[in-house]
Amino acid sequence: MNAHAQALAAYGTPSSSHKPPRSIEYDVFAQITARLRTAIEGGATNFPALAEALTANRRLWTELALDLASDANRLPKNLRGQLLGLAQFTMTHTEAVLRGDEDAEVLVDLNIAVMRGLKGQGGVS
Repeated sequence: MNAHAQALAAYGTPSSSHKPPRSIEYDVFAQITARLRTAIEGGATNFPALAEALTANRRLWTELALDLASDANRLPKNLRGQLLGLAQFTMTHTEAVLRGDEDAEVLVDLNIAVMRGLKGQGGVS
């Protein structure tokens, strides 16, 4: 099962089977980013929701990293490397957020930058 199929299995079937993969990826990022924002807005009393949103975000970035590391991935190697670096940052920063050493806002910003890239608006360099 490839990363795209695993993401669909984990996060649900898109509302339209005619959506291109980039659009589906955008939708998954948007859903998880919305969950992160809602949990952040809930403050310290909403830590369980934050932990769940962080776990979903980490799963998304793990699947993305697996796909990026695959020889079948057709993105340019330099972009793949940059995105793999962002995936590693996401893993490290998520652990720091869960320990209470950092906040999750940078993960929201990072996801939004990727979403802009998926829409062709730049944002990831």
